[in-house]
Amino acid sequence: MKFIYPAVFSKTDDGSYQGYFPDLECCYAKGDTLEDAVDDANEAAYNWISLELSEEDCSLPSVSDISDMNLKEGDIVRNISVNIRFYEGWDE
Repeated sequence: MKFIYPAVFSKTDDGSYQGYFPDLECCYAKGDTLEDAVDDANEAAYNWISLELSEEDCSLPSVSDISDMNLKEGDIVRNISVNIRFYEGWDE
């Protein structure tokens, strides 16, 4: 199953990048470069969504539209795509 959530990245004073997901509570990313931060965001989102899906009362949040986000000048928005495969019950 494919999940896509926007992540917001900003450049820090030391030149690295930090990011967060407006829709995924307490889900953050960072990296020395924007590419590293996006990779970290992909892993963070995968872990966040996987954990939520493992809960008995799973409730994934709606996806925010970029026009509804409170962005600051210089913020960069990237859609992060996460693929999660469900194996339970599959015959291989």
